[in-house]
Amino acid sequence: MFSRVLVANRGEVAVRVIRALHELGIEAVAVYSTADEGALHTRLADRAVRIGPAAAAESYLNIPSLIAAAEITECEAVHPGWGFLAENPLFVRACEDNDLVFVGPGADVMARMGDKVQAKRELGDAGVPLVPGAETDSLDEARAAAEEAGYPVLLKARAGGGGKGMRLVESAPELPDAYGRAAAEALAAFGDSHLYLEKVIAPARHVEIQALADEDGGVLTLGERECSIQRRHQKLVEESPSPGLDSTRRQEMEETVARACRHIGYLNAGTFEFLVGPDGAFSFIELNARLQVEHPVSELVTGIDIVRMQLHIAEGKPLPLTGRAPRRGHAIEIRINAEDPSRAFAPAPGVVERFRPPLGPGVRVDTHVEDGATIPPYYDSLIAKLIVWDEERRAAIERCLRALRDLELVGVPTTREAALEIVASDAFRSGDYSTSFLEEIQIEAVSVE
Repeated sequence: MFSRVLVANRGEVAVRVIRALHELGIEAVAVYSTADEGALHTRLADRAVRIGPAAAAESYLNIPSLIAAAEITECEAVHPGWGFLAENPLFVRACEDNDLVFVGPGADVMARMGDKVQAKRELGDAGVPLVPGAETDSLDEARAAAEEAGYPVLLKARAGGGGKGMRLVESAPELPDAYGRAAAEALAAFGDSHLYLEKVIAPARHVEIQALADEDGGVLTLGERECSIQRRHQKLVEESPSPGLDSTRRQEMEETVARACRHIGYLNAGTFEFLVGPDGAFSFIELNARLQVEHPVSELVTGIDIVRMQLHIAEGKPLPLTGRAPRRGHAIEIRINAEDPSRAFAPAPGVVERFRPPLGPGVRVDTHVEDGATIPPYYDSLIAKLIVWDEERRAAIERCLRALRDLELVGVPTTREAALEIVASDAFRSGDYSTSFLEEIQIEAVSVE
């Protein structure tokens, strides 16, 4: 077992990983920028190393600084969390070159799967159904690809995800501006301006399958997460199981993912994302080669701690269970962000004056926030994740509403009221919704601009 692990991240995910490490008896080393000095994750860790100024490019994205922090604290492994360098093969190679175990897939697999073109090519060879699309290295190539696929189309950053470098294009006149903006955003977020263009399937559900894979070729799938409720391609509400899949389709998707993992030689935790059309047909869109923000809903329905399993696999141990993980009940996750509804949900940094998370059975809150915590303007606006579980979906919805009402968060504007309206809506309760959910229900508290 590892004795000491560097957590190469900040905020809520750093807190989540540090707690898992401590439960396993492993020392945790935190890193922090000057903007995060004294933050919760630095105080929970056994040691904390300052790695640079507030700007992410000079701290959390600074590979030499992170490697140096691991070396001076004599860490054996590095957990990247999500975002920042979690899907950067150069960081994985830097860890490998310095005898540090990277808690995640190898650099080669990550590089191949991080390139959306290469990923689609390899998964297509494995028999995974694909969304029509093409790589585009210029506006002219994008224009030709869009004409062939037919509008509307979606531009996506080839080097990363999370909604960064993504633009919906409804018609040809919109393409030049959308292409320029998407390329610039992709360059800023991932250091790579290359884009991929996909045909838009509508109406469609956004459904993802969580998988774990070990060095022996063992694969465990943890079912699906329904992620269709999004704003600006950022997920707002996730649930498991999806109310839109039947048992036959669910099993088919999980078996497809297990086959794909073995075909590409995948290792550790990964999430395969799909669009599911009105006829139930599913098409692969991308593989997230890391821990996902919404992983808790899978943990609650399966009883499997995904972060612990990541560490277990990284130590070279086989999965204790393979196939399809047993599951029970229904889980819903709400992301609470520091965003201002009066300003089209723009990020709203500031100081949290009071934070009182909801309590009670079947309620989990993952957060890095406490009274007096500062939400800096330099990073993601996620404050907390509220996750609830109950035996069936209707009860889970009521528990979610109660927990949202009990949540107290004073000092910065948040998305709590928007979440309340979404979960209370007839459209959500019915379970019959798609990725156009927000446009269709026209909730006043939610901006879709």
